[in-house]
Formats: sequence, C-alpha cells, structure tokens
Amino acid sequence: MKTFDPRFLWGAATSSYQIEGAVAIDGRQPSIWDTFAATPGKVDNGDTGEMAADHYHRYRDDVVLMAGLGLRAYRFSIAWSRVDPLGSGSINQRGLDFYRRLTDTLLEHGIQPWPTLYHWDLPQPLEDAGGWPARDTAYRFADYAAAVHDALSDTITHWTTLNEPWCSAFLGYATGRHAPGRRDPRAAIRAAHHLMLAHGLAAGRMSRGAVGITLNLTHVAPRTPADQDAARRIDGMQNRLFLEPLLAGRYPDDVRADLAGITDFGHVRDEDLPVIATPLDFLGVNYYTPMLVAGGTEARPSAYVGSETVVQVDRGLPRTSIGWEIDAGGLRDLLVRLHDDYPGLDLYVTENGAAFDEPVNDHDRIAYLRDHLSACHDAIGLGAPLKGYFAWSLLDNFEWAYGYAQRFGLVHVDYATQRRTVKDSGHWYRGVIGRSAV
Repeated sequence: MKTFDPRFLWGAATSSYQIEGAVAIDGRQPSIWDTFAATPGKVDNGDTGEMAADHYHRYRDDVVLMAGLGLRAYRFSIAWSRVDPLGSGSINQRGLDFYRRLTDTLLEHGIQPWPTLYHWDLPQPLEDAGGWPARDTAYRFADYAAAVHDALSDTITHWTTLNEPWCSAFLGYATGRHAPGRRDPRAAIRAAHHLMLAHGLAAGRMSRGAVGITLNLTHVAPRTPADQDAARRIDGMQNRLFLEPLLAGRYPDDVRADLAGITDFGHVRDEDLPVIATPLDFLGVNYYTPMLVAGGTEARPSAYVGSETVVQVDRGLPRTSIGWEIDAGGLRDLLVRLHDDYPGLDLYVTENGAAFDEPVNDHDRIAYLRDHLSACHDAIGLGAPLKGYFAWSLLDNFEWAYGYAQRFGLVHVDYATQRRTVKDSGHWYRGVIGRSAV
C-alpha cells in the first residue's frame, strides 16, 4: 500500500458546458460551444450540451453525492457566458448567484470549491469580435475574472484562471476540431499568446486566495535517437510554449525558430511577458496519455503548428475507449520533470482519468486510476511537490466533439432520466480517499 500525506487534497473535476445544461436559463447566452455543437457535422451524433447532466438544476443532489464519495475538493468551471453573457463586463447577477449557491452548498458539506474561470466556453459575441486571436479578448477576460473574484473570494481560496489553453488555441483555431472551429495556424499562435496574457492580466487583479493555471501537459519521447528533433518540436508546442512564458517569462528560442515560417511574433508586446509571468501559487497538471513520436516526410494537418511532418507512433499499449494509450509512467516522469525544471512550485493533478465503455462495473477504470495514483506517489518520492489529485470526471458528461459516446465519470449518468449511479470506480475512489492510500 502506498500512503499519501494526510494533507493531500483528494477531489474530482467537471466543467460547465459539459454538465450544466440550462443553456438558455436565467440570462445565459450562447458560447462558442453552443454555436459549434449546433453546426451539423461538428460533434459526433449531433450531440449538444443543451441538457448535458442537468447539473444546473441538480447541483444540490450532486453535492450530496460528492460528499458520499468523500471528496475533499471539487473542481468546477464557471461559465463566462452565464455570468457575463456578452463579454462586455455587464454582470448577469442570476448567473453569478448560481455559483454562489453551488459554492455555499459545497462548503456546507465540507468540500473545498476549486473554480476554473475559463474552460473553453467563450461568449459568442467575443468570438464574433475576433475571439482569442484578438488582443482585446484578453482584457475582457481580466474584467470578467476580476468581477467573479470580487464576488466570491470571501469563500473561495483557490482559483484557476484557464483550463488547457493549448486546446483552446490549437484545437479551436488550428485544426477546427473544437469550437470555434477555425483553421488558421497563425491565428492559433496569436490565440495561445492572448490566452496566456489573459491569465496574467487576471492574476494581477485577483488579490485574495491562491491563483494558478491548468495546462494539459504530457511526456514526449522519440521513437529512436534519430527522432530527437521530432520529440523536441512536439515538447516545444505542447509543453514549453506555455511553461516557459508562464514560469520563466520567455518564449523558447527553438520554438520561435520552428514557427518562423508562420509568425514573427509581432503580436507579442514588450510588456506582455512580465505580465504573463505573474508568479503562480500552483500549477495544475492535466495528464491522460504520453506521446512517442517520429520524424516524417509528409506534411499533414496537425495541431502541432510548424511540425506537421511529425507523426505519433503506436506503441501497442492498451488503450481507453477514446483511443488513448495507457501509460502511468508518463505521469510520474512529467511530474518529476516539472519539479526539476521549475523547482519550488506546488503541483496539483487537476485532471486524470479514462473513458471506458463499462457502464457501472468499470474495473478497467479502477486499474487506470490505481496505476496513475501509484505513479503520483512515486513522483512525490522522487521530490515532486504534488499536493493533490482531481479525478476526471465526477459525472459522465458531454465530451466535447465526441458528444455523449465517451464516458469518463466515476458516476454513471442515464441521460434519458438523469439518474445517477455510482460506478465501482467511485466506490473504490472513496476508499482511497478514506485511507489516503492506494
């Protein structure tokens, strides 16, 4: 048995568009994901988040369920389009009141609220005005973040500005796989910068509580020694493009060189990088699968702008139902690397989980979680300052472009009836929390 520090924070995570539903209730207006999901062919099976898990109406019962699982913390996101529907700074009090009710209910049950201010659901009017490739969106986000922080910081101690800006920038604006569905590599690079600028501007206006950001990071390895440059390129675009500006106040020289044919970084102003590097109180790490890569000769559409010839290699490992290879060792190596490269920064695994087709008797998910929590313990033993773990996800939910076909939840949701059933993995996780051991 591997035992964790009694202070280790155990939680689970969700996001607003994936579970809330109620997309036209109490003043909420469309986000880019409402528009994208309503566009034929963008989401598998034509699914949308219109109903999702109906958490907006069922949040009290869901909090009782969280308490039954023994959760110490709950990571959720606040829908910008519910609180500031036009992105103009005009606060919709009814939308803000929902998150006050949710926060208060969590605290009544002894569960620490961990809100994320942006999990991909940009108000549609801001996209119409240019979206994340437009610099002004960063300032609009800072205004929204400050308003939410001012309203709720009396009860919330940990704030996350952005979730996975890599996805927002490169899946949203380079490949078009995510909302808003644009395919413009140059715009994607600008979006990545403005997302980080938005984080820095917001962090500078949030004076109470601990402030962090969540990145989707991964362990990247070359297939052979001859593929070292391919691995460097993907590590640069997936990891260092964000880590270095945020934690070192610079863009890596090699990444700038890789992107020289696409952008001259003229969108970066002299004052931006010090703002982006506003000191973090913690770094959230979302990890699902590692990458083994090789250099290729044929360019193909890729989220890795500037590295379109690099290919991901199938290692023949077991896979989840979404098709992602399972390798917990990548999480251990990633956490140790973050400690080595950026010492002194508290780390939290803010998402980790797996999609499997097993409805309730989900033994594959238990094995996945057990192996990855063991990897977390090993990383701590190697010096990584890991302070907590949030399983993804609390509930089965709308899995973005995959619709409802992929289920990540510790709790099964029957979407026709909205009935919740705790899966075997949820019961298992409750035992882990109770023992603080795996």
